[in-house]
Amino acid sequence: MSAVPAIELKGVSKHFGSVIALRDIDIKVFPGEVHCLLGDNGAGKSTLIKILSGVHQPTHGEILIDGAPVRFRSPRDASEYGVATVFQDLGMIPLMSISRNFFLGREPLKGFFPFTRFDKEKANTVSRQAIADIGIDIRDPTQAVGTLSGGERQSVAIARAIHFGAKVLILDEPTSALGVHQAAMVLKFVIEARLRGLAVIFISHNIHHAYPVGDVFTLLNRGKRSGTFRKSEITRDEVVAIMSGGEDLKAVEAEIEVLLASIRTEGPQPAA
Repeated sequence: MSAVPAIELKGVSKHFGSVIALRDIDIKVFPGEVHCLLGDNGAGKSTLIKILSGVHQPTHGEILIDGAPVRFRSPRDASEYGVATVFQDLGMIPLMSISRNFFLGREPLKGFFPFTRFDKEKANTVSRQAIADIGIDIRDPTQAVGTLSGGERQSVAIARAIHFGAKVLILDEPTSALGVHQAAMVLKFVIEARLRGLAVIFISHNIHHAYPVGDVFTLLNRGKRSGTFRKSEITRDEVVAIMSGGEDLKAVEAEIEVLLASIRTEGPQPAA
């Protein structure tokens, strides 16, 4: 593993007026590593994604790429530094072909100015090969993206990021709307990206999907970092306990037991 993080956050905070969305976040993500950012709704995951991808600038703190401080003024800046973000909505146009979506904004052209035009044959060949390289055989690169399953669309987005030279791959809840089989497919592609030497930031609230592929886990709670652990240092159950607030979860379970006991004693109440 490289001694220099591919991306690092130092003391990053984000304020929206009087609201503090993130406070003093420190994170290091190395090449060839899957770093999972875990937290429940409201933990600050969405704000952190937007800072990493250049949508928001931090109020305090700095971002470093390969050890050098950078400032992302836009998502284009982040992309030029090799930071690719796959958002939940994937940024794809359902009625457009796979190859068109693959090259969206970076279309290969043929002919000479002012008569240049989209090189459909090259786009089809390159997109099919790039997607095959991560282990999925698309039936036809000219088919509409909207005809693909959720897992297949995620694979296209990941293959696109790898093909265009991403060094840091940020995945925003990549398995949240997928069934078991499709989620397993996406997790396989996460490992493929890791084996290619990318630094992968896997953002999720689902520990059962994140734990099998993660190397390092950073837990967020109400905009603060609750800790960073290597997999050898923490079990899945311990992660769940920290994410759920431990004592808060026990209190909820105790209340449920009292409620169930009262129902067993008194029986269900008739409807009004």
